[in-house]
Amino acid sequence: MRVLFEGELLADYHQLYVADAADGSDENLPQDWPEEVLARRVNLGPGVIVVSTARNMTVPFRVELHESAPSIDLDAIDHAVECGIVTSGEIVIAGLMDYTPDAARASVPAGSLRALVVSTGLGALSEDGLDGDDAYVVHLWPAAGDEVVVRKQWIDAATG
Repeated sequence: MRVLFEGELLADYHQLYVADAADGSDENLPQDWPEEVLARRVNLGPGVIVVSTARNMTVPFRVELHESAPSIDLDAIDHAVECGIVTSGEIVIAGLMDYTPDAARASVPAGSLRALVVSTGLGALSEDGLDGDDAYVVHLWPAAGDEVVVRKQWIDAATG
């Protein structure tokens, strides 16, 4: 496993993303968030994976590259969604309003990758929603497939 990015990003509009550096332009960021997509907390566009965050604040974000599908303990996390992305061999890692040319970049295998987007600490927000222990990790590995599979669904106890 190789860590491609680890830090904090501003999740403006509750969104962070991983995008192909060649094709994942701002025009490819999905605009529609129907209920089904909001519930799964991941939205997709051509060459883009958008992660929906619990807070509209700076949050911890990590991107890892694995040789094969990682083994994740679903009992230890709040939410997990598997999806696919096709890359040219370089990705951009950013918050929604970040200036893309200045955003973090990382080398990845060109072609089809699978991604497992994992969210933790979703129930640990302050009453005003400004502070919390939420964190987000995108695990990437070479594999084909564009199907979206919710591996674990977060149910907010406060809202039902």
